[in-house]
Amino acid sequence: MLMNRLLGTVAGLLLSVAVVAQAHAEDVVVFAAASLTNALNEIGEQFTARTGHRMVPSYAASSALAKQVEQGGPGQVFASADLKWMDYLAGKKLINQDSRFNLLGNALVLVAPADSKQGRIELTPQTDIAALAGAGRIATGNPDAVPVGLYFKQAMERAGQWKALEPKIAATDSVRAALAFVERGEVPLGVVYATDAAVSKKVKVVGVFPDTMHDPIVYPFALIAGKETPATKALLDTIKGPEAKGVFVKYGFKIN
Repeated sequence: MLMNRLLGTVAGLLLSVAVVAQAHAEDVVVFAAASLTNALNEIGEQFTARTGHRMVPSYAASSALAKQVEQGGPGQVFASADLKWMDYLAGKKLINQDSRFNLLGNALVLVAPADSKQGRIELTPQTDIAALAGAGRIATGNPDAVPVGLYFKQAMERAGQWKALEPKIAATDSVRAALAFVERGEVPLGVVYATDAAVSKKVKVVGVFPDTMHDPIVYPFALIAGKETPATKALLDTIKGPEAKGVFVKYGFKIN
């Protein structure tokens, strides 16, 4: 009888501990640039193992995610592929400015399907990108909004080639969508980030755009205003930590 009571007490205590642990575990919704998909998924696993909280990512173009934040979307952390869209939210006082930091860099590359006959070339402002595409089109993010497309448009404007290239652009809603166009062989060329090309076996890098042709590719992170909790702050601490930085480097990102 005594043993049964003891067992019942222990079971009750264990259940109470489990309930308390569950009550304190949180889901942290992260609005993140599509190019961060592979790295952040891995870092999310680290975060859960370390804290018990769970990262719930929503990946898309930074432009689309910023608009969702503006419309009151459920994101708690925003990770952009450029400064423009973070600045956009900052201007509307929709991020916690004290939590903001720049962490990563990337490179802009020209890719072709893996079985393409296009060889490796050294890209310069004089390289005729339109001619390389021939009668085909070049897939990249929407050059009016999606960061990868904005960087590419800037590079081509500086090279004096944008007017010739603009009719050839297959504009997509994210960098991963542009990558998919090239993977499927629907276009002969695409412009994506080096990290996106690195995770695909269906494309090959045929050229790297010099950093001098466009503004630095910078990934800022911040808490969304009013969403500051111990769990969201813990996630940013994890992302800034040495273990997470190792993951970013593994996927080809530069640490700023």
